[in-house]
Amino acid sequence: MTATDVERLAKLISALPPAPEGWVRAAQQLPRARAALDEIVARATADAQFRAALVADLESALAQAGYEPDTALLDAVRTRLSEP
Repeated sequence: MTATDVERLAKLISALPPAPEGWVRAAQQLPRARAALDEIVARATADAQFRAALVADLESALAQAGYEPDTALLDAVRTRLSEP
């Protein structure tokens, strides 16, 4: 990529409207959400009793473990636990 290409790209990007506030908030929250999901899945893999509790009543098990069981987290945990 030449310097001219970089300058042209910079001008095009600067002409774009700002990202919607919701997108910005979601992007800021994503690393924390991914870390929580990875932590839950790792614990479920290592702890059969925790995994059984998740399978029996996902929302309650997450709440008892100190997680906010919102829809996105519930869906993500269900997906990750169903993977082989």
